[in-house]
Amino acid sequence: MNPTPLLNAIAFAAEKHRHQRRKDAEASPYINHPIAVATVLAAEGDVSDEVTLIAAALHDTVEDTQTTFEELEEHFGPEVTGLVRELTDDKSLEKAERKLLQVEHAQNSSSRAKQLKIADKICNVRDITDTPPADWSLRRRRDYLTWSEQVVSGCRDANAKLDHAFDQAISRAKTVLKAEE
Repeated sequence: MNPTPLLNAIAFAAEKHRHQRRKDAEASPYINHPIAVATVLAAEGDVSDEVTLIAAALHDTVEDTQTTFEELEEHFGPEVTGLVRELTDDKSLEKAERKLLQVEHAQNSSSRAKQLKIADKICNVRDITDTPPADWSLRRRRDYLTWSEQVVSGCRDANAKLDHAFDQAISRAKTVLKAEE
């Protein structure tokens, strides 16, 4: 694989997310998340598909920045843009409806989207376990874990290694949260 397109996508995402921070207590730079998702795909899921890894770097740009699908297509082509589109929530909808739609759409997603969604949930579950948002109650964290399991249940069997990594992340998260009771 030529690393240049992936590095270009990371640079593009870093620029787009440059003023954003994660919700964790340290308010870490947002770009750490898309890089972590791409890393989980590659290192833990053995994903080497360039389109999937590039889309991982870009997966939150349209949803969380002023980036348009047209802009993504201009820079990264229709295949990457289509995958990002598959993963992008419609922010005009209420949060509860967006979450429900993620669960409903998961099972009908492409294999690439399923793998990317599992990697995204792995990263989020690990973040909620290790560096949770300061204002998230134990109940909110538990609710996130339950919802993540529902989303991932529709994505299973796209990548056995990612399924296993998610199961480990959820198991660890439940143990940590139980100890916090």
